[in-house]
Amino acid sequence: MPSKYSRFDRDALRLLPLSERRSLLGVDVVAAPTASECVHPAFERVAEALGEARRRGAARILMLGAHVLRSGMQRYLFDLMEQGYVDCVAVNGACAIHDFEFALAGRTTECVATYIAQGQFGLWRETGRLNDIVAQGVADGLGFGEAVGRHILESGLPHADLSLFARAYALDIPVTVHVGIGYDIVHEHPNCDGAALGRASYDDFLIFAHAVQRLEHGAVMNFGSAVMAPEVYLKALAMARNADQARGDGQGIRRFTTLVCDMHELPEDFGVEAPRTSAAYYFRPWKTMLVRTVADGGRSYYVRGLHAQTIPQLWTALNGG
Repeated sequence: MPSKYSRFDRDALRLLPLSERRSLLGVDVVAAPTASECVHPAFERVAEALGEARRRGAARILMLGAHVLRSGMQRYLFDLMEQGYVDCVAVNGACAIHDFEFALAGRTTECVATYIAQGQFGLWRETGRLNDIVAQGVADGLGFGEAVGRHILESGLPHADLSLFARAYALDIPVTVHVGIGYDIVHEHPNCDGAALGRASYDDFLIFAHAVQRLEHGAVMNFGSAVMAPEVYLKALAMARNADQARGDGQGIRRFTTLVCDMHELPEDFGVEAPRTSAAYYFRPWKTMLVRTVADGGRSYYVRGLHAQTIPQLWTALNGG
């Protein structure tokens, strides 16, 4: 029996080329790694944890919001991956869009206020190619991140050298993309296949959960993701601990390090979660990544600052600056 509800007719949409869009960021925003003059003590401790994790072969997981790429931190991340301090990257759908647009056109980020008023926000023809890339990846048995990285690298896009996805693909490091349907501009496009997006992103979730199974003596870092990172990490950790207990080998996943870098002001004693009556209680990285999941043997660190400040400090700490 068909649905009794009407659906939006995507054939009515008008897509325009990226050449007609005013983009707010160009590849000139991508910075060359430079040592920071001052390094927060937390980054020294995290650097030690990452070094130990690398020696043990434990997970070194980096979780990102899209503003990390918009802040031009790509080359810092490349170096961390190449040195073995990161062996899994988890991102949201917006990261894939900005990474692809940078690689394809050398520019990204539209003025939302301008284009939503014009009814054109997100409806740019070339960006919609991501939908076809993901669908082809699913047909080939790939997850979302692997499909995008493969395409950018093998298609020789003009700025592929600045693509996080392409660099990770070349290094055999998974980039897992965790999307919510309707969150991203490519979901507006007529060629968007919801089944393919769901398949690709769920495969990435399983790849991520597999990485979390190696988290004992490892580290998880979250730069600027208030919802995706803590929620995906929480479910994957539950799965990993459940499977570990089912095996009954007594190893456990308890002794690991978490780092959160964001702009929220947290109290000095962030090891105790905020009361339910406080708005801060609903800042998921705090209660999930800094308190609850490390309560039985882990260590957590929080640094407040812009990505263009915190990532260079981490990089400096790892490079003996």
